[in-house]
Amino acid sequence: MGVLIFVLSVAGLLVVVALAMAVKVVTQYEKGVLFRFGRLVGTRNPGLRFIIPFVDVLRRVSLRIVTMPIQSQGIITRDNVSVDVSAVAYFRVVDAVKSVIAIENVHAAIDQIAQTTLRKVVGQHTLDETLSETDRINLDIREILDVTTTEWGVEVTLVELKDIQLPDSMKRAMAKQAEAEREKRAKIINAEGESLAAAALGDASDTMMAHPLALQLRNLQSLVEIGVDKNTTVVFPAPLMSTIGELGAFLAREATAATVPVKAVDVLKNGPQPVVTQRS
Repeated sequence: MGVLIFVLSVAGLLVVVALAMAVKVVTQYEKGVLFRFGRLVGTRNPGLRFIIPFVDVLRRVSLRIVTMPIQSQGIITRDNVSVDVSAVAYFRVVDAVKSVIAIENVHAAIDQIAQTTLRKVVGQHTLDETLSETDRINLDIREILDVTTTEWGVEVTLVELKDIQLPDSMKRAMAKQAEAEREKRAKIINAEGESLAAAALGDASDTMMAHPLALQLRNLQSLVEIGVDKNTTVVFPAPLMSTIGELGAFLAREATAATVPVKAVDVLKNGPQPVVTQRS
C-alpha cells in the first residue's frame, strides 16, 4: 500500500512538472519561434501556447524597438581632424525566425556593425560637414546598417549622432572664428547705420539751405536743448547771437507796424488835436 502511494505521488508530481513545462505564454509584444527535435516548426502568436515537454523548444523574440547606444570612438575626418563621436541607434525585429536562425546574438552584432559604420561614414566627411550635416550622416549610417541587418530580420529605424567632441585647440580656433564673425557683422551694421545717417543729414542740410528761417529756428532749438541741462556755463556761438539779433529786429518791426494802424484809427474818430504852444 505504501509503495502504491509513493508511485502515485511521483506520477502526480511528474504530471504537474510536465504541465508546467508544456504551458507557455507569449506576450503581446513577442513572437514565439518553435523548434521540435531541433528543427524549425513555425512561429506562435501571442497568447497561451502548449508544447511537448522535452521535445519542443519555444524561443520568445521581442518585437519592440530597442535603443542601443554606440559608444564614443576616435575618428579621423576627411580633413585630418581627430574627433570623438558617439551615437545612438534604434532597431526592431521584423522577422523573428531570421533573428533566431541567421545570427547568434543580434544585439552584439548590431553594436559592432554600428561602430564600424559610424567610423566609416564620419571619416568620409570634413569637420564642417560633420558638424553641419548631421541629418545626412544619420541617414547614411541608417541606410548602410539597414542593408546589413535585413538579412538578420532586423530593421534599423533611426540613427542619431549624440555627441561630437573636438580637440581643445580646435575649440579655441572655432571660438576665435566665431568672435571674428560677430565683429564683422557689427562693423557692417555700424557702417550701414552711418551711411543712412549721412544720407538723412544731407537731406536735412538741403532743406535748411533752401529755407534760412528753418536754420535759424534749428539754432534756437539747439539753445533750448542746451538750457535743459543744469550747466553753469553756456557758450553762445557767434552765428547764434546774430540769429537772436535778427529775430529781435524782426519782432520790433512787427510791433511797430502793428501800432501805426491803431493811431490812424484814433485820428479818424476824434479828429485832429490842436497844438498848444506856450509863449514865454
